[in-house]
Amino acid sequence: WRSDDFGETWTKPNRGKPGPGKVKCVTIDPHDANTIWAGTEPIGLWVSRDACESWTSVDSVWNVPEVAEVDYPVAAVEPHVRDIVIDPKDPATIYLALQVGYMLKSTDGGTTWTLLDKNVDADAHTIVSSSADPSRLFLATGGHSARQAGAPGRALYRSEDGGASWSPMGLEFEQEYSIPMVQHPTKPNVLYSALASGNPGSWRKREDGAQTKMIRSEDGGTTWKALDTPPEIVRNYAEAIALDPVEPDNVFVATRAGELFRSTDGGDSWASLGVKVRDVSDMKAVHV
Repeated sequence: WRSDDFGETWTKPNRGKPGPGKVKCVTIDPHDANTIWAGTEPIGLWVSRDACESWTSVDSVWNVPEVAEVDYPVAAVEPHVRDIVIDPKDPATIYLALQVGYMLKSTDGGTTWTLLDKNVDADAHTIVSSSADPSRLFLATGGHSARQAGAPGRALYRSEDGGASWSPMGLEFEQEYSIPMVQHPTKPNVLYSALASGNPGSWRKREDGAQTKMIRSEDGGTTWKALDTPPEIVRNYAEAIALDPVEPDNVFVATRAGELFRSTDGGDSWASLGVKVRDVSDMKAVHV
């Protein structure tokens, strides 16, 4: 679906959708708003060059042999494209996170793909390409939930060479699972994420659920500070984080249970928005 009036009304494209399969992620090319990328379950990559009116399958991802090896540990869920990121300075450079398995990189707009360094935990959730230096990447993973041989089993990673190699971040915390990662729109060294203990299947078995810890870095991920975290977020996990693009001290969080929270001081304190939504997987803040 597409809205041309900031979400007031929605229209369905006339000529199909990305598919077959479920759409798991959508990314608008920051260099061309008419170019939309979509990742599906089972693994599929699609691109629209006309603002969602029509779609073309990007079958070149299957030219990487390891893509056929991607597996998912839960029978009810098939392997899928979890995240798509476009380099903020080069529209031909694209990153894919495949769950659970690998990350791919293209430097020619999706014509060819290469496998990124495997010495990182396989459950790749979110990739951030730094607005200041696109060769610097940040990655949120499931850590030990899908640990590859030789990988450190940590939630957060950083690359200084466009994904050729990675080093773990956030080693001061015990939690080893993360989904969201966002970068401040004007201060590229400021990052937000949320950590949890164990994988989602274990959260239902504990009274304090995910044991979420909201965290912030002000030095590009070298060190992190634990933020005051409301009990609802501690229990139900911060599934998505968004920053106001105009007033980025306004930080928004959606929990896995659909609760919405806002901070007006960069995450130091939080207030409930008093509304609840269903099935949140991502969230964006826009200024109208």
